Amino acid sequence: MQELHAILEALVDSQRAGKTAILATVVQVEGSAYRRPGARMLMTEDGWRAGSVSGGCLESDLLERAWPLTAAGEAVLVSYDTTDESDAVLGVGVGCRGVVRILVERLAPGRQPDAVAFLADCLRRRQGGALVTIIARDGAVGAAVGARLLLHADGRVAGDIPDARLAALAEQDARSALASGRPAVRVYSLPAGTATAFIEAVRPPVPLVIFGAGQDALPVVRLAKDLGWHVTVVDARAAFATRARFPQADEVLACTPEAIPQRVRLDPETVALIMTHSYLQDQRLLGVLLPSPVRYLGILGPKSRTQRLLSDLAAQGAVWTEGQLERVYAPVGLDIGADGPEEIALAVLAEIRAVLAGRAGGPLRQRSSPIHQEGLGEVAMEPRARGAEASRKGEGLACGRSAS
Repeated sequence: MQELHAILEALVDSQRAGKTAILATVVQVEGSAYRRPGARMLMTEDGWRAGSVSGGCLESDLLERAWPLTAAGEAVLVSYDTTDESDAVLGVGVGCRGVVRILVERLAPGRQPDAVAFLADCLRRRQGGALVTIIARDGAVGAAVGARLLLHADGRVAGDIPDARLAALAEQDARSALASGRPAVRVYSLPAGTATAFIEAVRPPVPLVIFGAGQDALPVVRLAKDLGWHVTVVDARAAFATRARFPQADEVLACTPEAIPQRVRLDPETVALIMTHSYLQDQRLLGVLLPSPVRYLGILGPKSRTQRLLSDLAAQGAVWTEGQLERVYAPVGLDIGADGPEEIALAVLAEIRAVLAGRAGGPLRQRSSPIHQEGLGEVAMEPRARGAEASRKGEGLACGRSAS
């Protein structure tokens, strides 16, 4: 998410300077690759770039090739094949053993629909959305490579896909992606030919609410903002909950626990962290947050302290469900031997990220299944749809061999 912020900021700067920019988007992966579908990179004509589409091995070649390939103003699909064994022998391969397809397109001012503006709007409103982008076509399909359908969170649809049947199929898949959050590639068989589309969901920044404006909250805020999360700091002490103490936070609120439901956004996407170091404050906060729909509730301190908090609340008549208790993580954080505020912040945010991803947070070397979920855009294009790919097969690259 932070990368997308950087790309959007870089685009604004390039437009102000009157520079032409190209957006590169990973739209399909077969096998292994460093980046997954949806990864983006912005390139300017003077060689500057933001974001990435690989671990650094494809960017230079793509930067060189993108300008002549898009000289006519049309979007082009570029493929890189890193499965060639000869690259390892030559010392230029990275051994990813995958095929990566990247859509490159010039960002012309005033183009509609403006996908970049759509992404920026989703981030600004903290709302989701979905994009369907045509990445290849064959026959007389009424949609150019780069044509899009944009689905807003409120159900509004915009786009420049003139083929009514294709637009209807794209909208259906966009709604599915918005619900599931998973990207995909679809090949649509139409009377006039085939069209291949990349479907992706736009997720708003993770909304983290930190209850407690102590010194140890500072590295949590810094690291969360580095991740691109939306961070709110809440504390009942007005002298602590100040913008001067937390300049990086998106919101800083001086707020009592009882006023939280009216002043703080608590929804099923919210992750909450209690770290006031005050037993009575934590008890009041837990009484408010436990019945709320927050997705994650972390509590700083030993397990026995949290058990005592729950026992005291139960004695006061509080009632909760097993499902609500399952969202409580105490002690908060992964077991990495953390010591000190910075390391504790790392352990806490790593656990939150694992929970959001549905992972256990253990060492990857102990994982027997693929690191990335299968099916994330790994649908092979039909042979007839490959005609839209730029072709430069057989030239060695710094990361595998180009198949485009």
